[in-house]
Amino acid sequence: MGRVRRAAQGSSSLGGRPGIQRPALLFLPDLPSAPFVPRDAQRHDVELLENSFPAILRDFGTVSWDFSGTSSPPRGWSPPLAPGCHQFLLYRAGRCQPNNCRRCPGAYRALRGLRSFVSANSFGNAGFSVLLPGARLEGRCGPTNARVRCHLGLKIPPGCELVVGGEPQCWSEGHCLLVDDSFLHTAAHNGSAEDGPRVVFIVDLWHPNVAGAERQALDFVFAPDP
Repeated sequence: MGRVRRAAQGSSSLGGRPGIQRPALLFLPDLPSAPFVPRDAQRHDVELLENSFPAILRDFGTVSWDFSGTSSPPRGWSPPLAPGCHQFLLYRAGRCQPNNCRRCPGAYRALRGLRSFVSANSFGNAGFSVLLPGARLEGRCGPTNARVRCHLGLKIPPGCELVVGGEPQCWSEGHCLLVDDSFLHTAAHNGSAEDGPRVVFIVDLWHPNVAGAERQALDFVFAPDP
């Protein structure tokens, strides 16, 4: 609990972090830091999500649309993060989105089976992320190094790339990629219009080195807005 107190008191200055890792809200000291986290660090949750791939992909098919941009996003879809960047969230900032969860029973069932989902904390999100051909999410850093963002590849056309902390990777359909998004990261879809969108299912998990008591304390400090 000592490092939670130090983080909350601001003794771990974000200003002193390297330029490629600058969490916007909370830096928890003494956590192992790397842009990409080994799959074995969250083996149970990775395997559960990968085994749920067919059901999650079916759920995406039920809520998908043409992403034409000629009208407002349909019910359940968030406003675009950037041109060509769309989200359909089952959990937003630690709050369940009941209507969206009911429309995606396979994905919701998978979330309920996870051991390390950040489900009661404003740092926790889960849902579908869509990048259209030509779209790019410019470099940004996530809010905290206390979480790991899990990407389950659903539809991955050629020309898609994720760069975290200067290290390039690519998603793979049916497989999870674990990312410490407190590192500077960029996502891009450099494919052609005929390739269709890049689709991943994103879930925020606790960093494997954050202890249970620390998770409870952070859930209290960063409880979702009522």
